Amino acid sequence: MEAAAIRRVKYACYSTNLMMAVVGNLSPVLFLTFRSMYDLSFSLLGFLVLINFVTQLTVDLIFSFFSHRFNIPKVIKSIPVIAFFGFCLYALLPVLFPGSVYAGLCLGTVVFSAASGLAEVLISPVIAALPADDPDREMSKLHSVYAWGAVSVIIISTLFLLAAGHTRWPLLAMLFSLIPLASAILFAGSEIPRMETPEKVSGALGMMKDRGVWLCILAIFLGGASECTMAQWSSSYIERSLGIPKVFGDLFGVALFSVMLGTGRTLYAKIGRNIGRVLTFGSLGAVACYLVAAVSSVPAAGLVFCALTGLCTSMLWPGSLVVASDRYPKGGVFIYAIMAAGGDLGASVVPQLLGMIVDAAIASPDICAMAAGMNLSPEQLGMKLGMLFGMLFPLAGTFVFLYIWRRWRNSKPAA
Repeated sequence: MEAAAIRRVKYACYSTNLMMAVVGNLSPVLFLTFRSMYDLSFSLLGFLVLINFVTQLTVDLIFSFFSHRFNIPKVIKSIPVIAFFGFCLYALLPVLFPGSVYAGLCLGTVVFSAASGLAEVLISPVIAALPADDPDREMSKLHSVYAWGAVSVIIISTLFLLAAGHTRWPLLAMLFSLIPLASAILFAGSEIPRMETPEKVSGALGMMKDRGVWLCILAIFLGGASECTMAQWSSSYIERSLGIPKVFGDLFGVALFSVMLGTGRTLYAKIGRNIGRVLTFGSLGAVACYLVAAVSSVPAAGLVFCALTGLCTSMLWPGSLVVASDRYPKGGVFIYAIMAAGGDLGASVVPQLLGMIVDAAIASPDICAMAAGMNLSPEQLGMKLGMLFGMLFPLAGTFVFLYIWRRWRNSKPAA
């Protein structure tokens, strides 16, 4: 491929990752808007996130075992088109059918999440298949685009809602639909590089018998849970539990989380090495951040440590992909798909469980009594308990990444 063609494919992949940032962050930013406008419970709000990641997980699993049955270049070029229609449904159905707002949000979420799932499976191997001096750093650069896209989504959304009012949120969703349109244009004239896929289902099943593959899946499960739990709930946590106004919490807490996420990935793309050490200490740092954010009585400290979680977790997801692709260089689309499934499982189940914990705490007389004794509302204490629950996943991840670092750093790639 010529240099210009490679750049066009890269820009198409980067813009697709920007679309993924919108998919991953738009609903959480709108959580409290939906709660106030439509009286949705925290469990229902968390269920939107669950729908997002379960849809992606389903796509991941399909491509894990049946990627050989698809025309991969055509599927890649269809991703932004599907995403565009998903955003339109998400924005327009609640307006056109006000009696079925939640159903409209769910349907739109399913469609754009399917596109995001396809992107998650296929965009990373596209970048990996392009000629590069340092493929690991190119992978980190791709994922840094997602993080900087998340920053943009949060800032643009916060300022838009502040200026136009929360009732105009459908216009915001339509504004973001322009991103997949741009991606579709870039992909339309691009040449997609060839990627390896298992010749049949039995080839994928054979790889699943390798315990190392399962260790990689566990690693990205814990990494996805560690990153996405804070990413999905920090906006509500900062406002409701720390008592910081939403506009300041989103801009200086949630957006700063994404800034830290992008900074970590950008730094690794430029100077990174020894991914095992980065993963181990990043996971350990996330434990400390969750703990301080949960127990601190100083709002500013809680906000800062919510943000610093982004730096600590920045490489847990892409770093797990790097470890898996280095360990299984012939895994092709399969290894990226099954890893995406593991990451999406952690990113879907754990934030949903946190929402259930908060709702259960609010309804518990014992928690209400405990909150009164601590001069907190039941909602505040419930969210703090939820953050302590979230801390368990980077804690477990620390041991998994330490094992990978110590055992695999000098071993040869698997055949």
